Amino acid sequence: MSSIFTKIIKGDIPSFKIAENELFLAFLDIEPLRTGHVLIVPKIEVDKVYDAADEYLANWLLFARPIAKAMEQAFDCKRVGISFIGLEVHHAHMHLVPISTANDLNFAQAPTRPTNDELAAVQALICQQLV
Repeated sequence: MSSIFTKIIKGDIPSFKIAENELFLAFLDIEPLRTGHVLIVPKIEVDKVYDAADEYLANWLLFARPIAKAMEQAFDCKRVGISFIGLEVHHAHMHLVPISTANDLNFAQAPTRPTNDELAAVQALICQQLV
């Protein structure tokens, strides 16, 4: 069975897309830790990050860099934290989260539940900085 991320990649489930290339898709987490929380997923379905092909591992951070820089411009944060956890969805993925303290990247916290309008506004803020 395809993961929820594979369904998003195929367009079967809508998302708030931030960026895309031949290897990756970046989109907003719909239950973010912090406003601006982005997920980056490979377009291949692989469960664990380190099981991804070398091409993906070598290019993941390069794809993430301009997105993280755009996030730093769009939001009041000290930096963008990066996390690979992968317990909740069995499709390797990177979390980019605007943070000002280490606790901002604490996944034991309850996520927020923004509306679609709020997510669309966040998407626009990040995408404006990507230009």
